[in-house]
Amino acid sequence: MSTSLLVRSTLPRALAHRAILPRNNSTLKHAYVPGGPIPKGSANDATTFPPPSPTHGSYHWVFERSLSAALIPLTAAAFVTSGSNFPIVDNLLGLSLVIHSHLGFNQAVVDYLHTRKFPVIGRIATWGLRTLTAATLIGVYQFNANNIGLTELIAKVWTA
Repeated sequence: MSTSLLVRSTLPRALAHRAILPRNNSTLKHAYVPGGPIPKGSANDATTFPPPSPTHGSYHWVFERSLSAALIPLTAAAFVTSGSNFPIVDNLLGLSLVIHSHLGFNQAVVDYLHTRKFPVIGRIATWGLRTLTAATLIGVYQFNANNIGLTELIAKVWTA
């Protein structure tokens, strides 16, 4: 009976003493970090951020909102002055509408077809949008320069 009592009383001390002794860490790849080692190349790696750009973030947001707000008086001015009398206002309206539409569609492409998740379709959609925007800009310019203009067209369709 006394030997089992002696073993029971000394065993936890021996385990506790062994836990306090320093171990040989030569076999470990990483030094001990409180909370555990952090292996490289896993989900624990820090996220890499893109370099800051003035075309993204708050500057981009302010430009989009300013363009949207400027479309209201520009549209009114184009219809009050008549596009054939003032072609610069008609061209500004056409340019602003195309840029406004491009920014909106670009946000949809970025949100739903991001190139990290869809590397092929995302790039096709981005470049397709850019191509269609350039073609639309050329078409709006040609229509304003060689035909009745955007404002006159809308006025004729509205009164038809």
